[in-house]
Amino acid sequence: MKFADTLKTLPEFAGEKLVLTDAAGVEVATIANAPGTAGSFRVYAHLAQQYGAINVEAAAEGLAIFAEHTEDASMHPGKHPNIDRLIAIMTTGSPLNARIA
Repeated sequence: MKFADTLKTLPEFAGEKLVLTDAAGVEVATIANAPGTAGSFRVYAHLAQQYGAINVEAAAEGLAIFAEHTEDASMHPGKHPNIDRLIAIMTTGSPLNARIA
């Protein structure tokens, strides 16, 4: 299934941004709930709700949700930073905590 189709099946979340923190509580990234990143905001919020954090299992589901964009991110590192982050979690096993602000 294509990303746009899968995205329609995910719940919507209210909030201006999603804040990602590492195990020490240090903020490592934010994803705005705004044009251009609203899809990533929705995916990450869904994953955080389902898994409690963005861990390896959540990252694997996220990569599946991003579908065709995951392949593009693998071929062009840096083009899709929110997907790159999920790939990094798969590689390192280091989870991120997420909260909507």
